[in-house]
Amino acid sequence: MTRRVTGDYRDSISLNGPWQFVTDPDDDGREEGWDGPGDWPDHARTRARTVDVPHAWQELEEYRDYTGTAWYRRTVSVEPAERERVRLRFGAVDYETTVWVNGEEIGSNRGGYLPFELDATDAITSGENEIVLEVVDPEDVSEIPHGKQGEPWYHRISGIWQDVSLEIVPERRVSGIEVTPNLEDDTARVDVDVVGVDADSETGQTATIDIEVTRDDETVARTDATVDADGSATATLAIDEAEYWSPENPVLYDVGVELEVEGSVVDRDEDYFGMRSIETRDGRLFLNGEPYYMRGALDQGLYPKTLYRPFSDDLFEREVRIAKELGFNLLRKHIKPAHPDFLEQADRQGLLVWEEPANPTVHTERSKREVRDQLEGMIRRDYNRPSVIVWSLYNEEWGIGNPQGLDEETSLWEDEDKQEYLADLYEETKARDPTRIVCDNSGWAHVATDLNDYHRYFVSPDRAEAWADDLEEITSSPADNYGATMTDPEDAPLIVSEFGTWGMCDTPAIEEFYGDRPPWFDHEFLAEGLKRPAGYRDRFADSTLSEVFEDWSALAEEWQWREYRSIKDVIEQMRVHEGVAGYVITEFSDIEWEFNGILDYRREEKAFHDDFARINSDVLVRVDCETHTLRPGETLEADLVVVNDTTDAIDDELEWHAFGRSGTVPVALEGFGTERLEGAISLEVPADAVEGVTTDELAVSLADLASNEEPVTVVPDVASGDGGGDVAVYAATEPIAAALSSAGAGFDVVDSLEAADVAILTDPDDEARAYVEDGGTALVVPTESGAMADEQFFDYRDLPEKESWNLVACLFYRDSDVLAEYVDTVPGWELEGCYPYDVVADVDRERDEVHVGYVEGWLANWSAAVCAREFGEGTVAACTFRLTGDTDNPVGDAILAALVDDLGAT
Repeated sequence: MTRRVTGDYRDSISLNGPWQFVTDPDDDGREEGWDGPGDWPDHARTRARTVDVPHAWQELEEYRDYTGTAWYRRTVSVEPAERERVRLRFGAVDYETTVWVNGEEIGSNRGGYLPFELDATDAITSGENEIVLEVVDPEDVSEIPHGKQGEPWYHRISGIWQDVSLEIVPERRVSGIEVTPNLEDDTARVDVDVVGVDADSETGQTATIDIEVTRDDETVARTDATVDADGSATATLAIDEAEYWSPENPVLYDVGVELEVEGSVVDRDEDYFGMRSIETRDGRLFLNGEPYYMRGALDQGLYPKTLYRPFSDDLFEREVRIAKELGFNLLRKHIKPAHPDFLEQADRQGLLVWEEPANPTVHTERSKREVRDQLEGMIRRDYNRPSVIVWSLYNEEWGIGNPQGLDEETSLWEDEDKQEYLADLYEETKARDPTRIVCDNSGWAHVATDLNDYHRYFVSPDRAEAWADDLEEITSSPADNYGATMTDPEDAPLIVSEFGTWGMCDTPAIEEFYGDRPPWFDHEFLAEGLKRPAGYRDRFADSTLSEVFEDWSALAEEWQWREYRSIKDVIEQMRVHEGVAGYVITEFSDIEWEFNGILDYRREEKAFHDDFARINSDVLVRVDCETHTLRPGETLEADLVVVNDTTDAIDDELEWHAFGRSGTVPVALEGFGTERLEGAISLEVPADAVEGVTTDELAVSLADLASNEEPVTVVPDVASGDGGGDVAVYAATEPIAAALSSAGAGFDVVDSLEAADVAILTDPDDEARAYVEDGGTALVVPTESGAMADEQFFDYRDLPEKESWNLVACLFYRDSDVLAEYVDTVPGWELEGCYPYDVVADVDRERDEVHVGYVEGWLANWSAAVCAREFGEGTVAACTFRLTGDTDNPVGDAILAALVDDLGAT
């Protein structure tokens, strides 16, 4: 438990600051007596350096890739009094620590994330004392809880990375306080552990505890209790006019415990707590008995330069404040226990926390034991933290299943022994901490869980329809996400606890923050280009991106707006779906090479910061357009969906405007509800309302509660250009022929290759190849299925039709004046329903004319959605956008016509 101890009974001496540090690559420190008092041997002393603790030794360039054994040493002056104990307290040391004081070993600890204390009383002398630590963090961490340390993710973390102190405490003292609130009768049960008191024999000491609960220094409740023979005491206090802790009202109570022995106070300890409950039933979350919708972000707690430590004193305060400003009510502290100082900020400012242990890689008796020990340590440390509402046990089978495809492991989906183990761990955790809900294996293959959560990575608008279909599938069949059903899938709230889209960071600004090249640019275990930033400037210059974007900052800003368009739709589809009880976006901030944060790695704003807060707020109005593209004279149809995450009713008017028209729509909605106003907007877009291709925002607002908008593009009928008359076109399919021969298009559709100026092909054969080689011009487009069938002219790389980690990290960009009238520099909703299932993979900048390019991650897999090249004596182009002639998207028809026009003029 996190404590802030005051009074005359305890003292604390910080041991943060300078320590001597040296690595021990040959592991001979013990044999050579490095643990003893006095100087280290010459060969160690000459290599030793001073470091400021807390630190991870990977923060220092010379130790960045070092794993193994290292030693720390410092001195401290102590003058303990009679009947006092001297204890060394470590907030966290990764991984295995052994401690000597004045050459005497006082204890050891295994684990990298949680606090531990060792009693140094018998080794301490009055005056100056020498403290020596051996820290071992092995290269092989497969059985060790390590989370995302090392391959294939981020930096390793080793050493003393949290605070160190020397605690002088009474021999007879309070060693633990746990407060369990009960909102049914507004009471708080206080369980106290005591050490040093002999209350077991007939001649034992009489010990009692006095418990006082205060708020703002005013006494709320007070009682006393007798310490039992096992050193425990329990009392229940009534909390009059109790105020419940929530993100909206983070009320905290202080609890102080005084220990009396034979009528004299010998110790005082204190903590704080909140009156808060969390439960699940009927597929919903309930906070303090009220329905509650989770709007969360995944937070990995990794920082530039300082790794697991915050790089400024106010960073945790700022992170929590920004999270709330962005509309989040929860952060999921991912794959390692949260920093205790962060939790205090979450408690005091009001932010829910989903906490989980670090995972090992393999499932062995040792790894199971270490996960259990870590979980127990988390619960013990954070039991009184009202912000923490969820414990995860595992994530995506890491350390319990076989997501890596290891020969010696089996899948949680199928292994009944693993399922039984996980169900037992779920029950043990629920019994140990009944105040929180438990997620057994975040993402999939659930067995026994309070949350049925999913990890789904869809990009929008590229796969907006696929995401809608996926939502229907997972909400209609929740049991499909279970490997075994030892708890009821119908009762567990459905949470999409990972999703997101990448939005490139201002990388030069990140480099400036480091003052040098960030070390994660060159992790050898990262896939080159996709995940490894090294060489990004060369890839930018070598692709056509450098012709489109003035500089890297311009590219990053456009990419960030692409991120926003995607997550906006993905979030809105979840929020209006009654089967979804909440979400956790990946992620709160960029982390090293992963640029999918709402903030960048420095915790600075991205371009869409203020806009995101509007769609992530308590009240949302979704503009659900039937289509985002129209022709003049067609009718813009849209439902308006109002989502109210508060318990307050709404009775007001929605205002809307678009294309110079406006109106109002009444809305009446109870608290914690959703209402779809079907056909709320039906607006004919007259021809005289637009001039040329026009995009306007269908904007809505609901008093001062919510506002939103959706882009709508109006495209006049396409027509053949002015390049010298009609273009004769051969079309391989009837829908394409119909689209090009429609009124106003101006193309002459012919029925043979020989008669064509341009041939539009879906599955070109040898005859089509010969036609181009002999001087013909062809445009290859997808088949009716949306996939490219061409094996004659281009090499393609297929793109997943549903969710894909690579797709959420991708960017399409226009590099063509031919399409400039219809397609934005980074395409958005104007290409609704047209995004490709393939891209041209064999792009050559010297040979090909790229109209729409494509990259993934750190500018890897440069490809093209639209490009043209000379082929023999002729010209061939590929357009992988799904322009099949029957997409009912006028922008698609216009793109097809523009490409035909351009090819016909060559």
